[in-house]
Amino acid sequence: MAKCIIRYWASAKEAAGTAEETVDADTLAEALTAACRLRPDDRFRRVLASSSLLVDERPVGRRAHEGITVTDGTVIEVLPPFAGG
Repeated sequence: MAKCIIRYWASAKEAAGTAEETVDADTLAEALTAACRLRPDDRFRRVLASSSLLVDERPVGRRAHEGITVTDGTVIEVLPPFAGG
C-alpha cells in the first residue's frame, strides 16, 4: 500500500478536524474509506460526498474512485463547495 496525503479545505477541514493526514491506500476509493473510518460521524461523510476531489492537482470529476490509483506521495485534495460573492 502507498502512503498518500489527504488535504482538506474549508468545511472539509473543519469536519475532518485536521488540515492534512496521511493514509495507506492503493486507490482513491481506499484512501477515502480510510479517512471515513477515522471519523464515523455523518457530517464528515456528507461534506466528503459534496466535495470536488483533486489527485495530484488533476480533477477527478465523475471518474470511478476505484479506478484511480495512488502511489507514495500522491496528494488528494478535498474541496467542498464554496459560496461567496
